[in-house]
Order: sequence, then C-alpha cells, then structure tokens
Amino acid sequence: MDPKKSFKNTLFIDIETVSGESNFSLLSDKMKTFWQRKAKNLSNPQNISLEELYVDRAALFAEFGKIVVIGMGFLYQNRSKELCLKVKTIAHHDEKSLLLEFIQFINETYQSRELTLVAHNGKEFDFPYLCRRMLVNGLEIPKPLQLQGKKPWEVLHQDTMELWKFGDRKVYISLDLLAELLGISGSKSTLTGDKVHGVYYQEKNLSKIADYCMEDVVTLAQLYLRYHFLHMVEEKNIDRITSI
Repeated sequence: MDPKKSFKNTLFIDIETVSGESNFSLLSDKMKTFWQRKAKNLSNPQNISLEELYVDRAALFAEFGKIVVIGMGFLYQNRSKELCLKVKTIAHHDEKSLLLEFIQFINETYQSRELTLVAHNGKEFDFPYLCRRMLVNGLEIPKPLQLQGKKPWEVLHQDTMELWKFGDRKVYISLDLLAELLGISGSKSTLTGDKVHGVYYQEKNLSKIADYCMEDVVTLAQLYLRYHFLHMVEEKNIDRITSI
C-alpha cells in the first residue's frame, strides 16, 4: 500500500465537549425540564443528584452539550519519502466560531476532493455530534459529513472502534486501551475525558483540553496505520499546531 495515495484525502478528527452550562441551575426552565426527562433514562447506579448528573453526563449529548475543541490530522510524505503527520487543534469558547473555522477548513482544503473522515467511535459520537451542533448553530453541514440522500457505500466515514468490532455489536473499547494493546505510545497527558468539564469551567484551561485532544488525534492516526499493517509515524515527523 502506498500511504501517499491511500491517505491523501483522509482526515483524522476528534472533538472535546462540555456541558452547555457550567451547572444545572443556569439552564432555562424548559431545558431543566428536558434534562429531568433525559436523566430518568440514564444509568445512575450511584444515585447521584440531578445536578451532579448534568455535570457528569450532559457533555455526551449534543442537545445539552457543546464542542470546545476540534482536532484534525493528516498524513503526508516529506521530501525524503518519510511518512509524516500534521495535527492541528482549533479551540474556542464560542462554539459557532469554532464550527465555522472547521467548516471553512473542510470546504477550502477539500473543495474538489472526496474526503474520508476517521474518528474513534466517530459514527456514534463525533460525526453526529458535529452535525447536530452545526444545525443548532444554524450552519450548513459540509458535504463530507452529510448523510442524507447517500447510499451506505457513498458515506466515506471510518471508525476505528467499529473496525475493532469485526461484526460484534456489543464491543466498546477506548482509544487508550486499543493503543496499549497494539503497542502505540499513548498520550502523556494526565487529563481524561471525565475531567474535561472541570478543566474547562473551573480551571478555565482551554489550552490543556486542546493539547489532550491533539494527542488523541496522534494516537488515532497511528492506530489507523497499524490497522493497515504500516509503520507508524516517527515522533520527529509529527508536527503539532494549536490554534486558540
């Protein structure tokens, strides 16, 4: 396989989300009611309060959360024919501005090319979440994310978790666990997904979340190469760019 040809129009993405508000009390009365209804259907073995459940879970649902960071990465070959990876994260407190920048990048960079999007659990989370939040913000969904009117084989979405399932519908596996199993050096960040809410609203450290997202994109790209039995990108050939 020639990675230069195979991955030329492949974009690796990851998103980081938080609850729409820092706490339940800031929601409108209508949204409080909707969350109460939602909470009744959520697993709650520790029987935590409605307010705690909002902080703990709201970010998982596009109806109650928002995107604060989008990570993107693509593979290419340098002049020495070495496989390289460029990763960029865009982060913004204003979700609409963030999504507009992402849409502009997609439309300008891949205007005349078919784009394959790759994410971990992307078909269940990243891709639909992006589309829903674009719709909420009144933004036109770029063609690579659109599903309407497309036949299944026309949807160029790859999901590294789905690839691991091999037809098993019950399997869930984290990106970090897959990386460990396949010998991929994971992120050195101490941040985990369940801590993003606190880092954003309490520490107000968006750059820390952006760095965490960036390393997940690196891991994602390396994992995808392993799936294709290709050598991973050497650290010296990974270019990281953060835009906040």
